[in-house]
Amino acid sequence: MASNRNILHWLDENAEKPIIVIACVAACLLIPYQVLTRYIFGTWLKMNVDTSIVEELALFSLIWGTYFAVPLVIKRRENIRMTALIDWLVPTKYHNFVLMFNNVATFALSVLIMYIGIRLINLQFKFPQVTPSLRIPYAIPYSILFIGFLLMAIRVVQDTVKLIKIEGFFKFLLAIAFSGALAAPLLLIEHSITFVLLVTMFGGMLLGIPIAVSLGLSGAFSIYASGFLQMNILAQTAYNSLDSFPMLAVFFFVLAGIFMGKGGLSAQLIGLADMMLGRHTGGLAMATVVACTFFGAISGSGIATCAAIGMITIPAMVERGYSKAFSAAIVACAGAIGVMIPPSNPFVLYGVITNVSIGKLFMGGILPGLLTCLLLCTVAWYISKKNGWKGEDKTYTWAEIGKALWDARWALMVPVIILGGIYGGVMTPTEAAGVAALYGFLVGMFVLKGITRQNMVQVLVDSTVTAATVLFLVAMASVFGYVMAIESIPDLIAEWMIGITSNKLAMLLIVNVLLLIVGALMESASATLILAPILMPMMVKLGVDPVHFGVILVCNLAIGFITPPIGQSLFVAAAISDERTERIALAAIPLITAMIAMILLVTYVPALSLWLPSLM
Repeated sequence: MASNRNILHWLDENAEKPIIVIACVAACLLIPYQVLTRYIFGTWLKMNVDTSIVEELALFSLIWGTYFAVPLVIKRRENIRMTALIDWLVPTKYHNFVLMFNNVATFALSVLIMYIGIRLINLQFKFPQVTPSLRIPYAIPYSILFIGFLLMAIRVVQDTVKLIKIEGFFKFLLAIAFSGALAAPLLLIEHSITFVLLVTMFGGMLLGIPIAVSLGLSGAFSIYASGFLQMNILAQTAYNSLDSFPMLAVFFFVLAGIFMGKGGLSAQLIGLADMMLGRHTGGLAMATVVACTFFGAISGSGIATCAAIGMITIPAMVERGYSKAFSAAIVACAGAIGVMIPPSNPFVLYGVITNVSIGKLFMGGILPGLLTCLLLCTVAWYISKKNGWKGEDKTYTWAEIGKALWDARWALMVPVIILGGIYGGVMTPTEAAGVAALYGFLVGMFVLKGITRQNMVQVLVDSTVTAATVLFLVAMASVFGYVMAIESIPDLIAEWMIGITSNKLAMLLIVNVLLLIVGALMESASATLILAPILMPMMVKLGVDPVHFGVILVCNLAIGFITPPIGQSLFVAAAISDERTERIALAAIPLITAMIAMILLVTYVPALSLWLPSLM
């Protein structure tokens, strides 16, 4: 009996991990191999090289790794969700009931896609199709829809059992009844597809259902309400949306940032920035902003930047006399630069959704990111001078500065690899991301030694789980987007908004306000996936360049990392500093004001985001 319990415990803790690790390692090796093969055998040796098999295997690794990682997202309760309304209106003692209701919704979506996945696989047995390069039956890769969503359903059941032990079975029955009461009018009464789509999405998100699940269910209810769309679309889109080479870039940029952070890179960047600015008034605060800018050019993530830099600089700033609230606020605000400058995951998502050049978006974000860095440094200097927060009375020789630069060479090489590879025409953004991820892992393990044999598996799993959180959102948003496109909802919304005012400058101001509000209420990836297809057609009709609008959108949503109630970087900084979030938010007001000034400049001076892309 004891041995059986041990086996079950091991399976509970590790069932998904072997596939996740294999998929992660395979993807990280295959894409750099593709680049090397193309240049060594193709360019140098003038041989005909077909790397399509490698690309197909990498995509299979991405899809299987993602859908094996999502069950762990569920187990860890790391789903992206909107909780502001629930936290505000629902007493704490009922929060477990809300989680039960959320689990019912997640279970329903998991079982539905699992069932459709089985039908899709059976269809492949009846009418066999093979993959383009490997020539294997599609039934094999499609089986992830059954296996992955089965694992999700199991993890939901496990979590629900834990909640039942705490709250009792009666509350679980109430959660099922509540779910049925909400679903019944949508299933039994005829509504327009647009009504069903929008009500289920916004209603689900406001009720705290994970955003990915809300998007998936809204697509499913809308397909049912249409009467002519096939439910198979749900499973096919869940697979095909990730079967895209640019999607690998999101995966690899997340991995690269985590690998370099775990490897010990952030300490080197902070040391270099502190040496350059530390002796001035507000020196460590300005060094923090510069370090966040450097790290953002590696991670492409605001939260990762805030966590990696904040763990070191917040305690150091408090030790040098800065207030705890300001120390946390400067890290939270500077961390937002991580999504403005390349590589930026929101830019990749925007580019994939709207078919805008990711390379041009990366270039478009450089000047706004640097401008934000300059403005935050200026405000940090002013506040520090006002409060008497002086720098260290210490000077450094050129030899010491040169040594610090040399020590940070491994970190400084990452932007060179990514940007040099893309703009030098050597690699696509996805290939550059893959090479950066492999570089980050090798440097973290063999040079900086933050990744060891003991924590290697956990780092690979955690990195894939973090990436899967975003990629699952992409898959479900694609279902939502498919129905939106069928109903021409983006065009209808664009015409309605242009009916309010056709003045380009006024509309840009309205859109900025809308994006700031949405950014405060919704995570940036979710907001990008939902809003980009809706707003971009309208902006194009008004004569706004798609690259310019992409930069406006991402810069606005970056502020959402700091603003309550969702502000993820705000909460990360609060956890690190052990300071109350409202105090950090108050301390961040002058910094956020500077960032809003940056947005207005970017909005009304298009050259800030279009000059560098025009040089390509």
